[in-house]
Amino acid sequence: MKENQLLSALQPGQQAVVKSIREDSSMRRRLQDLGLTPGTPVTCVLKSPLGDPAAYLIRGAVIALRCEDSRQIQLN
Repeated sequence: MKENQLLSALQPGQQAVVKSIREDSSMRRRLQDLGLTPGTPVTCVLKSPLGDPAAYLIRGAVIALRCEDSRQIQLN
């Protein structure tokens, strides 16, 4: 995995750990409420045929995120 990869770049079956959420993101608080906090492992479960939205396994729950929102999350 490349350094400073974004959540939107994960492909189905790949796993990574959340590093940070962009400070200026309007969805920052909502993403944190969903469990996307630094140190949280995230697995890409499924991407729609056009790539948006994608489903991610986060803390035991599958959450669908738009590409626009998943680009706000930086991974280790």
